[in-house]
Amino acid sequence: MAFRLFYFNRARAALLHDTFMAALSFPLSLYLREGNVLQYYPQSLLLNGTIIFAVVCALVFSLTGMYRGIWRYASLNDLMAITKGVTLSLLIFLALMFLMTRLEALPRSAVFINWFVLMALLGGPRFIYRVFKDRRLENVLARDDYSRIPVLLVGAGDASELFLRDLARDTDSPYRVLGMLSENSSRLGREIHGVAVLGLVDDLEEVVARLKKNGPAPQRLIITKEDLDGTVVSRLLDQAEALGLTLARLPRLSDLKGGVSEHLEIKPVAIEDLLGRPQTVLNRPAMKALIKDKPVLVTGAGGTIGSELARQICALGPSRITLLDNSEYQLYSIDYEISAHHPDLPRSAVICDVRDRKRLDEIMAAETPALVFHAAALKHVPMVEANACEGILTNVIGSHNVANACVKAKAEMMVQVSTDKAVNPTSIMGASKRLAESYCQSLDLSAEARRTPTRFVTVRFGNVLGSTGSVVPLFQQQLAAGGPLTVTHPEMKRYFMTTREAVELILQACALAGGEVSLLEEGGIFVLDMGKPVRILDLARQIIRLAGLTPDKDVRIEFTGVRPGEKLFEELFHDSEPLVPTEYDGILLATPRVVDHGVLLRALNKLEELARAGKTEKALATLARLVPDYHPAGEPEALPPAQASQS
Repeated sequence: MAFRLFYFNRARAALLHDTFMAALSFPLSLYLREGNVLQYYPQSLLLNGTIIFAVVCALVFSLTGMYRGIWRYASLNDLMAITKGVTLSLLIFLALMFLMTRLEALPRSAVFINWFVLMALLGGPRFIYRVFKDRRLENVLARDDYSRIPVLLVGAGDASELFLRDLARDTDSPYRVLGMLSENSSRLGREIHGVAVLGLVDDLEEVVARLKKNGPAPQRLIITKEDLDGTVVSRLLDQAEALGLTLARLPRLSDLKGGVSEHLEIKPVAIEDLLGRPQTVLNRPAMKALIKDKPVLVTGAGGTIGSELARQICALGPSRITLLDNSEYQLYSIDYEISAHHPDLPRSAVICDVRDRKRLDEIMAAETPALVFHAAALKHVPMVEANACEGILTNVIGSHNVANACVKAKAEMMVQVSTDKAVNPTSIMGASKRLAESYCQSLDLSAEARRTPTRFVTVRFGNVLGSTGSVVPLFQQQLAAGGPLTVTHPEMKRYFMTTREAVELILQACALAGGEVSLLEEGGIFVLDMGKPVRILDLARQIIRLAGLTPDKDVRIEFTGVRPGEKLFEELFHDSEPLVPTEYDGILLATPRVVDHGVLLRALNKLEELARAGKTEKALATLARLVPDYHPAGEPEALPPAQASQS
């Protein structure tokens, strides 16, 4: 693919600007040389000289690569290009004027004055624009330094510019940047700090072949673009592997605590980068308004979702936070973290099992939270299958206790964190979470609840990437041990979302429900858009490849069969819960399935009695009656013969 030097709108505009400045510089230089005597200067020579000089400059500037630089990242490299262009233009102009006029009417010193004038007229606007965009003067004159490992950058924006500037400061950096790939065709052929945009992201193979033919071949591909789609990252991983390149990425700019002066450490591409989706635009002012200056309580605060809820809630300025968990160590860990990052925020760390109704009521009465986020639950499907009564007591009765305590404490809102396994459940865990949803829905719809200020908001989503007990940490442990990686079934699929994104959307959904005009219908359920489901087998292969290994060659993948209670496919909403889009991408609203509160309350009391007595069969029979969609999984689905033979 041929380079495009200046055939783009912005490059044309820059060329017009520079041509105008060149035309302006000639009479201005003569005026600086002659002063008021300029009015007696031959007007034909003045006009012809201006036109000739402008044309010469336009041709020279366009042919010397001055328009490959991006004004926002103007640096010493651009100044050197301007110097080259201005000097060459003046030499050509001087030769032409000598042939035409023998320089009889042109003062020799005017040519030297013109050099300084034109340098100022061309360089000044560029650096003023750079300073205006950056709001800072430092690093404007940063230069490039070439190091040992040749790399290609994916992205030609702020992060790439920051990385190139960091290389200029760090003389010991091991990287030499050969070029950049961009998603934006308007930046093709242009430069940042002397490094050219060599092609589009889709041109990777062609660009690598051209570099290999003309000089050193890149050894590493570094992703600098923050919001690069997960499918694009996955495709780059495939291409990089085929070309013998390693794939890495820069830290996100939002992760840098020390600003632009902080050294950028290259890190491996994480599995969430492959599964990533475009970042949902959040209404952060609404989220802050929900939390600001209010007491908040989080159950299960030491767990994956609960701890991230605590982190993000504390950043939104609550008046105090109560961290509640039945695990001493997990509670200690999140309490210590909050104390380190928010030392002035009043907080309480309370050991409590949500199954202990009396203790929970006492805590709620003492803390009087306005907002309660209920994340405490038993979530591991096979573990709950093996301990059915414990799952029922924690997930159902615990949620029942928290909801009732919220009503007694007159909390403004209780948020029930739920799961996609609650839809058409085949596991005890899924059925127990669906029953917890039903109780919160019934409270929100009951006449008793309408006499209290408490709103009940249920938020449902799929698997959280990297959470305790999830498949990704298991794969990483198995990989560290040399394999094999165990997959239950080749067609097993799951929805995945990062912990941070899940919690952000939970808070956004709560803001929608708690605003001046609530978008949540009474008893409704917010469903987070999880994107497309991911095949677990593909996930295992990607984790192996990210480690620089080859699936089925360096590391085996073993199929173990579907476990009790598991489904091959999960669903986010039931057929009788038609989805209604909200004003925010990533959040949908499922209309409620009406459940009579009084009938459900009596049934839950009976279910609790059976579960506490350890009468598992009767408790499960009651659970099945209360959750009509619950169909316990029978015999695990057999593996296809070809797959079963691999194990």
